[in-house]
Parts: sequence; structure tokens; C-alpha cells
Amino acid sequence: MQAHPDAVEPVDLAARLAARLCHDFISPVSAIVSGLDLIDDPEQQDMREEAMSLIATSARKLAALLSFSRIAFGGSAASEMFDVRDLERLTRDFFDHVRAEVDWAVEPAGLGKPAARALLNLAQLGAVALPVGGKARLTARDEAGQMHLDLDARGARARLRPEAVDGLEGRPFSEGLGGQWVQTYFLRSIVDQAGGTLELETGEDAVRVRVKLPTQ
Repeated sequence: MQAHPDAVEPVDLAARLAARLCHDFISPVSAIVSGLDLIDDPEQQDMREEAMSLIATSARKLAALLSFSRIAFGGSAASEMFDVRDLERLTRDFFDHVRAEVDWAVEPAGLGKPAARALLNLAQLGAVALPVGGKARLTARDEAGQMHLDLDARGARARLRPEAVDGLEGRPFSEGLGGQWVQTYFLRSIVDQAGGTLELETGEDAVRVRVKLPTQ
């Protein structure tokens, strides 16, 4: 996968990315609203404990998604270096709300902005590739002036949808699930802008994505 992405209008990419994020956030927000409605309903007071549990769980999920997305997709972070311990916390909090498990094996103590964003996008891609569960192993190492970032997702029915593959290959969105396309296209754009490379390997119940970024 050495080809650079075809031209996609920035406004279109921003709109699709915003739609993807809204889709991710609306589920826990709707659950919080449903819990509040139950509490306000005088005929459902026997459901108050369940409603409070729903609100608490959904609020934690929303907070995890917002914090994760701020670094993975946001452009406002002033820091050019990110503490790997903070990235691990964000990633583990995110994986608390998906079916897959994460295996964190990141060696450097800190990552620059392109590598940090790429790593979090690889993490989210691991959750996407394991819809019924499995393990997403994330590794990072600095070797000979390059940052090597790998996702190794293994589990039953591990796969990427065609539109997700299109995004990794830098192809404009055509049909399918737009959210999966924009997430992988954004990852590919991060890699290309940083002057790196991205490779995809698939096998039986396995998906592996290798990213190399210059460290200088």
C-alpha cells in the first residue's frame, strides 16, 4: 500500500468525520436520556436503581469516547509529544466498552503527535476488526530512525469490511459504512502526511496493520 490517497475535498472529509463521531457519541447520550426519562416517570420509580446504573455506565462510556477521540481525531491538542502512559489509559478506557481486549506493548515513553494519533487509530481499528471479540495487540518501537507501529488483531471472524480497506488504501468513499471508511482513510492520511508507510495483511481470523513513521 504505497499509493497516496486520491483527492478528497477537505470539507467532505470533515463532514464525514463529524458524522462518524456523532454516531459514536449518540448511543451513550441516548442511553443517558432514557435513564433520566425513567427517573422522571412517576410510574417507573421501581426502575430508579436500574436507571441510575444505565446513566452511570453510559456517562463513563461517553467520557471515554470523548477523551479518546480528542487525541485520535482532534486537531486542537497543543502538545507535540504524548506520554505513552496517558495514551494507554485512553486506550484501555476505550476498550472497556467494546468486545475485544487490548494487549498494550508500546516501548517508547513518549510519542510525537503523528505517531500518537496513528496508534490510537490503530487501536480503534482493532476494535472494528474484532466485532465478536478477540485480542488486539498494539506494539510500538523506535528502530533506525523510524517508529514502527503495529496492530495484530486476532479472534473469531476477525476482518475488515471492504470500505475499511478502501480507506486504508486511500480510495474515496463509494458505498458501504461511511464511518469505517473515514476512520481508516483518516489513519492513512496521518501516515501519508508524516511521510510514512502503511501495510495491511489479512489471514484466517487475523488482521495486521503495520505503520512506519520517520522519527526525525
